[in-house]
Amino acid sequence: MYNLPNLLTILRVALIPVFVGLFYYPTTKTNFMAAVVFVIAALTDLLDGYLARKLKQTTKFGAFLDPVADKIMVCTALVLIVEYYSVHVNEFFPHMNLLVSIPAMVIIAREIVVSALREWMAEIGQRAQVAVNWVGKWKTAIQMAAIALLIYRHNEPMIYAAVGLLCVATVLTIWSMVVYLKVGLSHMSEEAPVKEPQVTATVVAKSSSQDAQVSDAVAADTADGKNDSLASSQQDAPSEPKVENVPKV
Repeated sequence: MYNLPNLLTILRVALIPVFVGLFYYPTTKTNFMAAVVFVIAALTDLLDGYLARKLKQTTKFGAFLDPVADKIMVCTALVLIVEYYSVHVNEFFPHMNLLVSIPAMVIIAREIVVSALREWMAEIGQRAQVAVNWVGKWKTAIQMAAIALLIYRHNEPMIYAAVGLLCVATVLTIWSMVVYLKVGLSHMSEEAPVKEPQVTATVVAKSSSQDAQVSDAVAADTADGKNDSLASSQQDAPSEPKVENVPKV
């Protein structure tokens, strides 16, 4: 459980409160440091999966925690930047907050939908059909770059470039969600086969054994009844008189 890939995943979770603290600390240097922490967390997301496959150290714990840590980190960063650009909207062009808030809502909603879809597909044994595709990989890369730049917010050109990247990531987010949903809906539209009740050999054997025991018991009762009837008839029958030997004269 505590191998190198899993330790990197745990590190990513541990970096979340550090990232939040740096984001709220009111200096320009901490903006840069918060962005660095976010980038480190994003790189560990790439590195732990690669090492798990390379070193053949995939575990159930890692398979569970890796996507959870990724989504917590991304959703936390999106909530923070939405708050910041909503509060400081007057420092930028009008409706700047909408250009950050709407993509954030779409990205978070997509993560919820795709996660639920993957869980359902895993239950029916089709998890591999909704694995990460190239659209999802490009979406993740552009999304991480946009969020990191919005966290750093060194100057307005950087911020506007980051907003543009975030919009591109939103388009790819919707595209990848549609691709996954098409696969999922194709399985949802299929009629589930009706399963006939199956009787196991153990139940059949047990039932046969019970039937045999009942038959034996009935046969034994019948034989006992016949014996009792025969004995009763013999007792009720009149006994023949005994002839004593009379001596001859």
